[in-house]
Amino acid sequence: MAEILEREGYRVKVKVEVPASEVEKTYQHVLSDYASQVKVAGFRPGKAPAKVIEAKVGREALLEDVKEHLRDQSFPEAAKELKLLPVAARVLEQNLTFGQPFTYTVEVENYPEVKLPQWEDFTLEVQTPEVTDEVFNQAIEDLRARYGEMVPVEREIGDKDQVFIETDDGGRFPVNMEQAQSHVREVLLGKKAGDETKVPVRDGDTILREIPTKILEVKSLQLPVLDDEFAKTVGEDDLVTLNTKVRQSLVTQFEQQGRNAKANQLLDKIAEALEIEIPPSMQATEERSLLESLAEDLKQQNTDINAYISSLEKDQKLEEFKANLSESATKRIRRSLAMEGLAEQMGTELSAEEWNAYLGELARQYRTTPARMQNELEPATLDRLRTQRTYDKALGQALDKVEGKTR
Repeated sequence: MAEILEREGYRVKVKVEVPASEVEKTYQHVLSDYASQVKVAGFRPGKAPAKVIEAKVGREALLEDVKEHLRDQSFPEAAKELKLLPVAARVLEQNLTFGQPFTYTVEVENYPEVKLPQWEDFTLEVQTPEVTDEVFNQAIEDLRARYGEMVPVEREIGDKDQVFIETDDGGRFPVNMEQAQSHVREVLLGKKAGDETKVPVRDGDTILREIPTKILEVKSLQLPVLDDEFAKTVGEDDLVTLNTKVRQSLVTQFEQQGRNAKANQLLDKIAEALEIEIPPSMQATEERSLLESLAEDLKQQNTDINAYISSLEKDQKLEEFKANLSESATKRIRRSLAMEGLAEQMGTELSAEEWNAYLGELARQYRTTPARMQNELEPATLDRLRTQRTYDKALGQALDKVEGKTR
């Protein structure tokens, strides 16, 4: 039996009562477990009398185990009965007397109730990018560059060339001028094949040494002529068709970018306007998750998270870091709850066809098959993916409603 004693926001005080018969049953179960584990001189495992086990383990320790077992068994059922979704729980008091029901009181941090704003009336300021002539021409030039060829040139080095050099120790290296460090670019720009120079090796602003270097060859990207033959090279019938398809591709791409930006802005507006109290334990869990992600990123850079935190403290930036971490965690929780609320309000469901199509899309990205992906991923991971896909669909449906009112 369970009842709610007090309720204020996410805090709920709950009283749970477990029948006396269950108390005795659980006590015997705990006693049996100890009997099979505890070695008692003169008795085979599991054969020592209850009184001997009680004396060996201690009655208080046994009762604490009984309380824990009873709470573990009864609390999930109590929460379900009271329609609660506990995020965290703290035992306030408990009373265990043989022959009497076991009672305990718990303060629950309940999963927050989400009250969505009147989001249908929101105005979105995001504009879909326009496919200008400049954008189109750049896309064509990028396409030509993909089919271009690096050819030797007899001229001074330019800022987009590829240069082959030889150092005084016989080492030969290519240098991509677009990606070269600024002090290397500065030395090489304007030189020609056959010239000799000295390339500095720097540590910050300090020049450690200068390496005598000879320029062996200069290559430049030669772009193909933009004509019907080029169009055929990339799989189109002629240049007119190629131009049409490139422009249409850009339109589609920009429309999707615009839609994604609008969806994000709508979600942010809903999340900011939510009437909600975030339980401290939920906030702490999200902050911990963000820290773990940061630690993993730093590990990839051969940096320890503790060393990073120490450096922040040394530079007196730790408090600012903590504030930013807390703000990011709060924003993520609000966005997640907003998407959950949208999906529930709109009754969004993912059909089998939509789910299978999504798995197929993921499988292609990871160069595997949907069947293999489902076998390799944990059920909990698949559930999270399905939930997120459902939330994305709900957000898209909400965007359609908002845009339908503004057209």
